[in-house]
Amino acid sequence: MELEFDVKIDASTLYDYMLHHTFTGSAGILGTTVGALGVVAFFMNGYLLYLIFGLILLAYQPVSLYLRAKRQALNPVFKEPLHYKMTEEGVWVSQGETEQFQKWDDMYKAVSTNKSLILYTSRVNASIFPRKDLGAKQVDVISMISRHMSPKKVQIRM
Repeated sequence: MELEFDVKIDASTLYDYMLHHTFTGSAGILGTTVGALGVVAFFMNGYLLYLIFGLILLAYQPVSLYLRAKRQALNPVFKEPLHYKMTEEGVWVSQGETEQFQKWDDMYKAVSTNKSLILYTSRVNASIFPRKDLGAKQVDVISMISRHMSPKKVQIRM
């Protein structure tokens, strides 16, 4: 079975990916926890410095990621749609004259957010499939990923 589709990556899609990637990792969890503890410490002790510290920690990362996503979306690579072809051997991605192939066995993991399906090709690199671009093919894409990757590596919700 082969499955082909095109996706367009915009700032909103990149931001969604960056939020998920950051806040499911240890640095994002730690930063959020310390920020929340700063706010709680303010309410317990009344020191304004704790509130300021906590709010800065809580707000910095999402704002920083949003600005980075906006900047990255201006990259010429994201101006044109990416064409994906999923086969029994792996996933082909092409744009213009450039084409790359990744075997299913080499895939790191597959996860989902409310806006996207994310197929990690390494610990930090991923192919992002916006749900809005997949449309009716979303179920087929999930089925293809689930069939070719170990269940331990697939964390996709509909």
